[in-house]
Amino acid sequence: MNASGKTLRSDGAETRSRLKEEAQRLFALRGLDGVSVQDIISAAGQRNSASLRYYFGNKLELARELVVDGARLIDEDRQARLDALEATGGMTVRTVLGALMFPMLELADRTGHATYIRMIANLQLNNRAFLREALEDKWNRGYQRCNAQIRKLLPDISPAIVDHRLSLVGIYGNAALAAWEVSRDSGESGRLWSPHYAMSSLMDTFESILATAPSDETQSLLGIPNDERR
Repeated sequence: MNASGKTLRSDGAETRSRLKEEAQRLFALRGLDGVSVQDIISAAGQRNSASLRYYFGNKLELARELVVDGARLIDEDRQARLDALEATGGMTVRTVLGALMFPMLELADRTGHATYIRMIANLQLNNRAFLREALEDKWNRGYQRCNAQIRKLLPDISPAIVDHRLSLVGIYGNAALAAWEVSRDSGESGRLWSPHYAMSSLMDTFESILATAPSDETQSLLGIPNDERR
């Protein structure tokens, strides 16, 4: 069925899928604001200019569906990984970072969503309000659980600093994984992504951002007295 509840014929389902595939690719490359309805229709090889409106209503509704498609799968994977960590007592900053990162890395292998990370990275930078609205505080619960666990695991760092660093890791992480996604699809991983230790090294950088002790300068700017600094 489509969004309006209509049962789609097989050719209709194929058209809908093609529109989504091309829209995601274009949003990943050019951003939400840089892609028109006609761009999507042309890329999908459709002659009927009303096809996108028929299946999705408008460009924003199509983008929202694309965001949720991937976010739902990533969230399910993250929550399952966190449940496993809680059950085994294996909760560390690094293992929680793994629960954040690996569901995104493995999404394309599971679903064929080869440009999802780039689309999300673009939306995060240029259409953050739309991205948050699309997720509805529903499809990012695993992300929020990961952040909450990291806060608990870093009790010696000011909560304000931890929250700031979590935001930086989110932005940096999406940008880094988007770059990885490009190299994977081009087949030219180069020196950055070809080493067998590349992903482990990337995790090291995430962990360092979060867990390194704040400098005296940062603590001073935060208003922490000298005798209370750690």
